Amino acid sequence: MKLYNTINGIILEHNFSMYLINGHWDSIVNRDNLEGYLLSKVKTARQLTLAEEVNYLEDESIFPPIGHQEVWAAGVTYLKSRDARMEESHNSGAASLYDRVYDAERPELFFKATAARVSGHKQQVFIRKDSAWNVPEPELTLFINENGNIQGYTIGNDMSSRSIEGENALYLPQAKIYEKSAGLGPCLYVTSLPISGETAIKMIIRRDNVKVYEDATTVSRIKRSFTELTGYLYRECDFSHGCYLMTGTCLVPSPDFTLQEDDIIEISIDAIGTLINTIAINPKHKSE
Repeated sequence: MKLYNTINGIILEHNFSMYLINGHWDSIVNRDNLEGYLLSKVKTARQLTLAEEVNYLEDESIFPPIGHQEVWAAGVTYLKSRDARMEESHNSGAASLYDRVYDAERPELFFKATAARVSGHKQQVFIRKDSAWNVPEPELTLFINENGNIQGYTIGNDMSSRSIEGENALYLPQAKIYEKSAGLGPCLYVTSLPISGETAIKMIIRRDNVKVYEDATTVSRIKRSFTELTGYLYRECDFSHGCYLMTGTCLVPSPDFTLQEDDIIEISIDAIGTLINTIAINPKHKSE
């Protein structure tokens, strides 16, 4: 089942029908057995008409599936990500850092965004004006409740300024954390079953209506388990509203590619859907 956070309220999609779920996002999702809870709500929730379904889920009406949660991210969890990080940091002498963390017992985890810096489906994400090399990073993203239990999944777009991170590994926060540096959506896919390793992740980048990048892989290529990543994140952190965890990038454009304004990023993950974002620069730089 899929849960949408919209301007018209919380919408649950289940068995090809849509239901309006009363309540606030945080209080609805932050619980154990979220799937069972939503199934019980279907019995009393108002089913939307076909006309309402179209209106309620218009692209412009869909918010990112987040309330007061923080967004965190894991790094270097796929071999392709390790290789890309080693390449970008070669001149700084930090390449071995990424090689070592890939094989280390402890994973790389970092804070990514507050809800205010998250963009949803069909919304803009920003590239930094002071970065010459910018890429999207498509990531399967976990929703973990306050008890540390995975309750659902969404699509994450971890925007990255590779030239800044490559210059010095200590610049990672600047390369990763800025206005509209994260995309989530279009929904929260809720299931009590672990997501299949054969789940496909696909990314397309379009420029002037032409595909300039397309690639796909599967979740099975990840090195670390989701429970391992969750365990490290919750080891010394409490999340009273739950938390989102991007699990690492698995698709990396070639080093000669960088994003431009108005590029369109399409990230698709089986069972969840497609998250579409448009590239922009923070408006405060327009006059510069």
